[in-house]
Amino acid sequence: MRILGIDPGIAIVGFGFIDKIGSKLVPVQYGSIQTEAHTDPGIRLKDVYDATTQLIEKYKPDALAIEKLFFNRNVTTAFTVGQARGVMVLAGVQAGLPIAEYTPLQVKQSVVGYGKAEKAQVQEMVKILLKLSQVPKPDDVADALAIAICHAHSSSLQDRLNGGWKR
Repeated sequence: MRILGIDPGIAIVGFGFIDKIGSKLVPVQYGSIQTEAHTDPGIRLKDVYDATTQLIEKYKPDALAIEKLFFNRNVTTAFTVGQARGVMVLAGVQAGLPIAEYTPLQVKQSVVGYGKAEKAQVQEMVKILLKLSQVPKPDDVADALAIAICHAHSSSLQDRLNGGWKR
Protein backbone atom coordinates (compact mmCIF):
# COMPACT_ATOMS: atom_id res chain seq x y z
CA MET A 1 0.00 0.00 0.00
CA ARG A 2 1.34 3.44 -0.93
CA ILE A 3 0.34 6.27 1.39
CA LEU A 4 0.60 10.01 0.79
CA GLY A 5 0.91 11.92 4.05
CA ILE A 6 0.25 15.67 3.99
CA ASP A 7 0.99 18.35 6.54
CA PRO A 8 -1.26 21.14 5.23
CA GLY A 9 -0.27 24.77 4.92
CA ILE A 10 -0.36 27.66 2.50
CA ALA A 11 3.28 28.81 2.59
CA ILE A 12 4.77 25.32 3.05
CA VAL A 13 2.99 22.00 2.52
CA GLY A 14 4.89 18.96 3.68
CA PHE A 15 4.32 15.75 1.76
CA GLY A 16 5.63 12.23 2.10
CA PHE A 17 4.98 9.02 0.22
CA ILE A 18 5.69 5.74 1.96
CA ASP A 19 5.09 2.15 0.93
CA LYS A 20 3.76 -0.27 3.53
CA ILE A 21 5.00 -3.73 2.61
CA GLY A 22 3.83 -6.14 5.28
CA SER A 23 5.05 -4.56 8.50
CA LYS A 24 7.86 -2.70 6.72
CA LEU A 25 7.65 1.03 5.97
CA VAL A 26 9.68 2.27 3.01
CA PRO A 27 10.10 5.94 2.08
CA VAL A 28 9.36 6.61 -1.59
CA GLN A 29 9.55 10.40 -1.96
CA TYR A 30 9.15 13.37 0.32
CA GLY A 31 9.52 17.13 0.20
CA SER A 32 7.54 20.32 0.30
CA ILE A 33 5.32 22.46 -1.86
CA GLN A 34 6.11 26.13 -1.26
CA THR A 35 4.20 29.19 -2.36
CA GLU A 36 5.40 32.77 -2.57
CA ALA A 37 4.39 35.18 0.18
CA HIS A 38 2.54 38.33 -0.94
CA THR A 39 0.96 36.39 -3.82
CA ASP A 40 -2.80 36.45 -4.33
CA PRO A 41 -4.31 33.75 -2.06
CA GLY A 42 -6.28 32.27 -4.96
CA ILE A 43 -3.07 31.79 -6.95
CA ARG A 44 -1.40 30.15 -3.95
CA LEU A 45 -4.33 27.74 -3.54
CA LYS A 46 -4.20 26.88 -7.24
CA ASP A 47 -0.45 26.26 -6.98
CA VAL A 48 -0.98 23.92 -3.99
CA TYR A 49 -3.81 22.11 -5.78
CA ASP A 50 -1.85 21.72 -9.02
CA ALA A 51 1.27 20.47 -7.22
CA THR A 52 -0.76 17.99 -5.14
CA THR A 53 -2.50 16.70 -8.28
CA GLN A 54 0.85 16.26 -10.06
CA LEU A 55 2.32 14.37 -7.09
CA ILE A 56 -0.70 12.06 -6.95
CA GLU A 57 -0.47 11.39 -10.70
CA LYS A 58 3.26 10.70 -10.52
CA TYR A 59 3.45 8.52 -7.38
CA LYS A 60 -0.02 6.90 -7.52
CA PRO A 61 -0.82 6.48 -3.83
CA ASP A 62 -3.54 4.15 -2.57
CA ALA A 63 -4.59 6.52 0.22
CA LEU A 64 -4.16 10.11 1.34
CA ALA A 65 -3.66 10.89 5.04
CA ILE A 66 -3.86 14.50 6.17
CA GLU A 67 -3.64 16.28 9.48
CA LYS A 68 -6.84 17.60 11.01
CA LEU A 69 -6.62 21.28 11.81
CA PHE A 70 -6.38 22.42 15.39
CA PHE A 71 -5.99 26.11 16.10
CA ASN A 72 -6.69 27.90 19.33
CA ARG A 73 -5.19 31.30 18.59
CA ASN A 74 -4.92 32.68 15.09
CA VAL A 75 -8.27 32.44 13.30
CA THR A 76 -6.93 34.05 10.10
CA THR A 77 -4.24 31.39 9.81
CA ALA A 78 -6.82 28.68 10.50
CA PHE A 79 -9.00 29.87 7.62
CA THR A 80 -6.09 30.08 5.18
CA VAL A 81 -4.69 26.67 6.12
CA GLY A 82 -8.22 25.26 6.03
CA GLN A 83 -8.64 26.49 2.46
CA ALA A 84 -5.31 24.93 1.45
CA ARG A 85 -6.28 21.71 3.19
CA GLY A 86 -9.54 21.73 1.24
CA VAL A 87 -7.84 21.90 -2.15
CA MET A 88 -5.53 19.03 -1.18
CA VAL A 89 -8.47 16.90 -0.06
CA LEU A 90 -10.23 17.80 -3.32
CA ALA A 91 -7.20 16.64 -5.33
CA GLY A 92 -7.28 13.33 -3.47
CA VAL A 93 -11.02 12.84 -3.89
CA GLN A 94 -10.82 13.64 -7.59
CA ALA A 95 -8.13 10.98 -7.92
CA GLY A 96 -10.45 8.47 -6.21
CA LEU A 97 -8.33 8.15 -3.08
CA PRO A 98 -9.71 7.32 0.34
CA ILE A 99 -8.99 10.23 2.69
CA ALA A 100 -7.94 9.68 6.31
CA GLU A 101 -7.66 12.48 8.84
CA TYR A 102 -5.60 12.41 12.01
CA THR A 103 -5.19 14.85 14.88
CA PRO A 104 -1.70 15.84 16.01
CA LEU A 105 -2.33 13.81 19.18
CA GLN A 106 -3.14 10.68 17.15
CA VAL A 107 -0.02 11.13 15.01
CA LYS A 108 2.26 11.56 18.04
CA GLN A 109 0.67 8.58 19.79
CA SER A 110 1.12 6.39 16.70
CA VAL A 111 4.70 7.42 15.88
CA VAL A 112 6.21 7.99 19.33
CA GLY A 113 3.80 6.15 21.62
CA TYR A 114 3.04 9.32 23.58
CA GLY A 115 0.39 11.84 22.52
CA LYS A 116 2.18 14.81 24.07
CA ALA A 117 5.57 14.07 22.50
CA GLU A 118 7.77 16.98 21.51
CA LYS A 119 8.32 17.81 17.83
CA ALA A 120 11.97 16.66 18.03
CA GLN A 121 10.86 13.25 19.37
CA VAL A 122 8.46 12.79 16.44
CA GLN A 123 11.14 13.81 13.95
CA GLU A 124 13.67 11.40 15.42
CA MET A 125 11.17 8.52 15.33
CA VAL A 126 10.34 9.30 11.68
CA LYS A 127 14.06 9.07 10.93
CA ILE A 128 14.36 5.75 12.80
CA LEU A 129 11.17 4.12 11.49
CA LEU A 130 11.97 5.00 7.86
CA LYS A 131 15.71 4.31 8.24
CA LEU A 132 16.65 7.79 7.01
CA SER A 133 20.16 9.18 7.42
CA GLN A 134 18.84 12.47 8.78
CA VAL A 135 15.63 14.16 9.89
CA PRO A 136 13.79 15.52 6.83
CA LYS A 137 13.65 19.31 6.53
CA PRO A 138 11.74 21.56 6.73
CA ASP A 139 9.77 20.34 9.76
CA ASP A 140 6.60 20.12 7.66
CA VAL A 141 8.15 17.26 5.66
CA ALA A 142 8.91 15.19 8.77
CA ASP A 143 5.36 15.93 9.96
CA ALA A 144 3.91 14.69 6.65
CA LEU A 145 5.90 11.46 6.90
CA ALA A 146 4.68 11.05 10.49
CA ILE A 147 1.09 11.38 9.25
CA ALA A 148 1.73 8.71 6.61
CA ILE A 149 3.27 6.43 9.27
CA CYS A 150 0.24 7.02 11.49
CA HIS A 151 -2.04 5.93 8.67
CA ALA A 152 0.08 2.85 8.00
CA HIS A 153 -0.27 1.86 11.66
CA SER A 154 -3.97 2.76 11.80
CA SER A 155 -4.85 0.97 8.58
CA SER A 156 -3.21 -2.20 9.91
CA LEU A 157 -5.40 -2.02 13.00
CA GLN A 158 -8.50 -1.30 10.92
CA ASP A 159 -7.71 -4.25 8.63
CA ARG A 160 -7.45 -6.53 11.65
CA LEU A 161 -10.67 -5.22 13.18
CA ASN A 162 -12.59 -5.45 9.92
CA GLY A 163 -11.27 -8.73 8.57
CA GLY A 164 -9.74 -10.61 11.42
CA TRP A 165 -6.05 -11.30 11.89
CA LYS A 166 -4.23 -11.89 8.62
CA ARG A 167 -0.79 -13.39 8.28
